[in-house]
Amino acid sequence: MKFKYSARTQSGELQTGFVEGVNRETAFNTLTGHDLYILSLESTEIVHWYDRLLSIFKRVKQGDLMVFTRQFAILLDAKISLGDALRSLYRQTHNATLKEAIFEISSDIDSGLSLSQSLERHNQIFSSFYISMMRSAEVTGRMEEVASFLADFLEKENTLLSKVRSAMIYPAVVIGLFMVVVGIMIGFVFPQLQPVFAEANVKLPPVTAILLATGTFVSEWWFVLLIVAIIMAVMILDYIRTPEGKIVFDELVVKVPVIGDLFKKMYVTRFAESTSVLIKGGIPVAQALEISGHTVGSVSYRDAIHEVAESVRQGQLLSQALEERPYFFPPLVSQMVAVGETTGKLDELLTRVSMFYNREVDGIISNLVELIQPLLMVGIGVMVGLLFAAVLLPIYNLVQVF
Repeated sequence: MKFKYSARTQSGELQTGFVEGVNRETAFNTLTGHDLYILSLESTEIVHWYDRLLSIFKRVKQGDLMVFTRQFAILLDAKISLGDALRSLYRQTHNATLKEAIFEISSDIDSGLSLSQSLERHNQIFSSFYISMMRSAEVTGRMEEVASFLADFLEKENTLLSKVRSAMIYPAVVIGLFMVVVGIMIGFVFPQLQPVFAEANVKLPPVTAILLATGTFVSEWWFVLLIVAIIMAVMILDYIRTPEGKIVFDELVVKVPVIGDLFKKMYVTRFAESTSVLIKGGIPVAQALEISGHTVGSVSYRDAIHEVAESVRQGQLLSQALEERPYFFPPLVSQMVAVGETTGKLDELLTRVSMFYNREVDGIISNLVELIQPLLMVGIGVMVGLLFAAVLLPIYNLVQVF
């Protein structure tokens, strides 16, 4: 297999290229054997859509991963060794896929691999953000602190998902029933009424005419529409997984009103938190920035942070480099960083930035959850009104004819 890598030499020089290996672990060991610090390591092998479909059935739920990480953080905080902690978690875990992964991770560590290397072999369970944070913890020696941070992060994400699911259950049921009614009306009721309207020479309202034409088209070409929809979905998913597709998707996400602001603040929170942890661990600022760029979860932000790291390496202040990129980093970030540079407490100020934007994210999410149900209900009400108008108006015109 061929892997594309990005790494730093011991002198800090950036090195990119390709490396051959039987698997990711072999490629990683080859690079580390040449005294390189790995920033990213991605397989160039094409993953087929049916492989991803099969992986859905072996998925580890967010809640299971959250519980594992929290328990892992508690055991490490109690000064239990890494191997003993993993063996204890193996006995307590019920999810079969996660249980098998923990066993393999424990075996890999016993055979001499680092925790991040072992986690990287199970990247279908552990995200790149998760793995990068663990790798930074190995560099800084702050494993307990990073594990607690990841546990808090996953709990917040799980809480968010729970809120959204709870808010969406009732509207989803109503929308589902509405779509069933619309399908019955378009597929069965309207086609039978159309000859009656035609014989009576009743002029159909535009809404009814559109629904009738749609019903006729769908009833005759439904199989073609289904095939086209499946092909389009597969093509879009495959494109999003390409490097170009990831960049395009990230750009689209941050430009969506409200949602884009939410994701920007989320990325800034991750950047500030991970950079703070790394600087506390004694990592130079430029190197800490490059590592944190891989923990953000956005290709666009990763590239922007790497540009900031290069500027810092060339002698520019971090606050100035951030100030030159207001699209990615709000003015408050550069101002707080400037205070941190002046006082010599950069890590503490970055932590405050993370806390501030984390509260901002929580506020936006709470407002969105509160707005989901009423907005959906208004939309459903409008659609129901249009459907009734499409049915009742031609019937009223038919009665007028007779």
